[in-house]
Amino acid sequence: MLHLILFSLFVIICVAGAVNLLLQRHPINSALSLVVVMGSLAVEYLLLGAEFVAAIQVIVYAGAIMVLFVFVIMLLNAGEEEHTQGSRVAWLLGLPGALAITVVIAWALVQSEGSAVALGVTPDAQKAFGNAADISQLLFHQFLLPFEVTSILVLIAIMGAVVLAARPESERREG
Repeated sequence: MLHLILFSLFVIICVAGAVNLLLQRHPINSALSLVVVMGSLAVEYLLLGAEFVAAIQVIVYAGAIMVLFVFVIMLLNAGEEEHTQGSRVAWLLGLPGALAITVVIAWALVQSEGSAVALGVTPDAQKAFGNAADISQLLFHQFLLPFEVTSILVLIAIMGAVVLAARPESERREG
């Protein structure tokens, strides 16, 4: 029962952080709201018994990626952004679409009745999932090329931010 209460509490924190992320006007505040979302997701993983995934969530996403985001935001000297009302198409299609997705997810959760077997997770799959040695073997042998390509893309993004920040203010307004 305690796990369910904690799970529900951190779901509420996660959703509130995501909504706050969208409502903030300053990019640094949005990045800090994203840290809250990442931290609450890590607690969710802990409650689900995936300790390795929770540690990776904190180390990689809440740690390294968010430091990179904050670094780029500060390097670009991003100011307060303007909020618009949005387009009518987004309101007319987005709200019913979000409602439909919510209904489908709620229906799937009610139908599964909380059973791990109903969700497709068998006891054999639970034993094999989350082993750090197997994950590292896959990551650094079978998926080494995508891993390295991702690191190169992050490096290119940092270099692009440095180039944008190095341009004079008058050129930034024109281009």
